[in-house]
Amino acid sequence: MSFYRQVGEISRHRHTVLRDTNDKILYEELMGEEGFSSDSSLLYHRGIPSALTGARPWTLPDLTVTPNEPLLPRHLALHGLFDREQATGLDAVTGRRLILGNADVHLSYVWTATTSPLYKNAVGDECVYVERGSALVETQFGALEVAEGDYVIIPRATIHRWVLREGELAQLYFIEATSHIGPPKRYLSRYGQFLEHSPYCERDLRGPTEPLLAEGTDVDIYIRHRGQGPSGLSGTIHTLPHHPFDVVGWDGCLYPYVFNIRDFMPITGKVHQPPPVHQVFEGTNFVVCNFVPRKVDYHELSVPVPYYHSNVDSDEVMFYVDGDYEARKGSGIGKGSISLHPGGHPHGPQPGAVEASLGVQAVDETAVMVDTFRPLLLGEGGRAADDGKYAGSWTGGRFTLGQG
Repeated sequence: MSFYRQVGEISRHRHTVLRDTNDKILYEELMGEEGFSSDSSLLYHRGIPSALTGARPWTLPDLTVTPNEPLLPRHLALHGLFDREQATGLDAVTGRRLILGNADVHLSYVWTATTSPLYKNAVGDECVYVERGSALVETQFGALEVAEGDYVIIPRATIHRWVLREGELAQLYFIEATSHIGPPKRYLSRYGQFLEHSPYCERDLRGPTEPLLAEGTDVDIYIRHRGQGPSGLSGTIHTLPHHPFDVVGWDGCLYPYVFNIRDFMPITGKVHQPPPVHQVFEGTNFVVCNFVPRKVDYHELSVPVPYYHSNVDSDEVMFYVDGDYEARKGSGIGKGSISLHPGGHPHGPQPGAVEASLGVQAVDETAVMVDTFRPLLLGEGGRAADDGKYAGSWTGGRFTLGQG
């Protein structure tokens, strides 16, 4: 994120001595992407940031995946995976369940009413969509209040935790990259400023505004990192002699931030617009789009629902959050559903949706879409949430799953 921000106390010049009020030297840490060649921030710590007093293995949540074979479009009903009672014993780090994944991105989901441990994803950035509820995201850069409709972008290796206050329940959808996640490059100038055709801009983003200082000794941090397991990922718990939230100040262009889906300004046209106009973020080999309430096409013969299309280069994952999904009526899809439309299979409106949409002036829908350019595999949560019927929804349920 190339939008510069300064929080707390920093030195006048980079890499020069900064002391606290007790004349103790503060320790500078550079967090940077792509070596020293991309966005970075300088953080000033009270303690030595590399100090460790212990380490032990952490068994990650189940990350096993199976191919989508035979090739099928699928409806995954995520709300059936959790209930409020379960949420009291689950946190946003150890309780998330893998829905879909490949080598570029994992899509996970959780309901949580419990504060998570301190966590660092050392594999890639995370984009977390808050489907319902609220939480406080504490990070070494400062704290962020988040609530329904917020995207939370957490850069790789940012130490953070999800704090759930008494009575709070958060339903969270995780887009976990093995790369960095940011605004589409076509929205930005060559220096990183949002351009006029972008559907959002810098003033729509919320970042930390003040340091978050905490005390403590022998503090555990759960780390997800590259490994040798079947998923290529491993977990480790580091024990630090002091609390990592000891940053008195920082500045730079790398930090966690929040963007609310309601601040997205939809682009519409005379006829139905293709999905790239709804794009909000991108990572390596995947994009994130969102669909929000909007006026629709104004040609006198326009068809407001999507045309049938074949994703010849990508798998399409739609997470349905709110509103009425005219194109999906009769399919069983509703709030909390995911549809998976794999590359190689054309998809589009359910029978009767085209006819019913004619003359519609506006749509009331909120959804988050991820398109991946490598095939997605089914995680254990995705397998558990599959309704097993969606492939027959265009033919009135006439569908047979044969044996090879």
